[in-house]
Amino acid sequence: MRQAARHRALPAALSALAALLAAPLSASAEPLRLATYAPDLGRDGPGLLLRDIRRDEAQVQDAARVIAHAAPDILLLTGFDHDAQGAALAAFAALLRDAGGPDYPHLIALPSNAGRASGHDLDGDGRTGRARDAQGYGRFTGEGAMALMSRHPLDLRRDFTPLLWRDLPGAEQPARGGAPFPSAEAQAARRLSSTGHWVVTARTPDGPLTLMAFAATPPVFDGPEDANGLRNRDEIRLWQRFMDGDLGPPPKPPFAILGLANLDPADGAGRRETMRALLADPRLQDARPESPGARAAADAAHAGEPALDTADWSAPPEGPGNLRVDYVLPSREGLAVLGAGVVWPEAGDLAEAATRASAHRLVWVDLLLD
Repeated sequence: MRQAARHRALPAALSALAALLAAPLSASAEPLRLATYAPDLGRDGPGLLLRDIRRDEAQVQDAARVIAHAAPDILLLTGFDHDAQGAALAAFAALLRDAGGPDYPHLIALPSNAGRASGHDLDGDGRTGRARDAQGYGRFTGEGAMALMSRHPLDLRRDFTPLLWRDLPGAEQPARGGAPFPSAEAQAARRLSSTGHWVVTARTPDGPLTLMAFAATPPVFDGPEDANGLRNRDEIRLWQRFMDGDLGPPPKPPFAILGLANLDPADGAGRRETMRALLADPRLQDARPESPGARAAADAAHAGEPALDTADWSAPPEGPGNLRVDYVLPSREGLAVLGAGVVWPEAGDLAEAATRASAHRLVWVDLLLD
């Protein structure tokens, strides 16, 4: 990105001389592009993602092409398998750099609740040790986790991933027949985050920016107790409790929430009022990123509405239909939105690559730190 020079205005009587002698006195703030993307870089077992990255597997290449096109300064990946050494993330960063994409020297990939053994029967089927009994759904530790990639240095400030669900102010855990579901013992041990909730400071050239990154469970795949619906709601609500100061010192602007909420404010399953409340929070601003692809894919019931969807799923009954589930929400104080979009072209090679890479599309917002 190029910096534009600012020139100090001089008295009108000296304007002619100023035209000849004026020089840049200070550099303007540099625009910063934040993005979140769920590129489906999860595999059936540990180590397989690293194998596929090293093999230049086609779907990995498609995901890399989408990222290279958007070229965000800071990118949150959701649905990216975690390994203890960070080998897959380092290999993916190298792949992007070597292919002429963004260079991300600063990486964070914390241990995830996905696949983390709980020791309890969390889904109420009478068995333990299965994917749904992990703290977050996962067939192995770290399946479908998160990672942050950045041009700028990153400092971890808070990790809410270990927070117990019951310890979130106002939490509501599932019940069946008036009793805790699946058991009081399981609820006492269950963590809130299905993947993770991180608070990270990015040290940008124009000052620090607090990032609040997360990936929430889909509010489906459960029973009448609505365990996943309630958990999805509280995973989203965590950020409002954090901003309220209920979980320790609140973040100081500028900050931004980014990640996979897995909840549309208007359509699909889940407690949609939760997403509407977050989008309407006066401390945040919604850039409402659109795309030509979402507009072209909209059904007749949504014709003429803003094309805000970020995931391309089959229409009911085969699937939930296209939904807005991925978000970048900057703070209203300290940040100016310059532009926003979703990498979802209507047609062409990039559109085909995005479709092959994932049902989700990359969401970006350009910001200026005030």
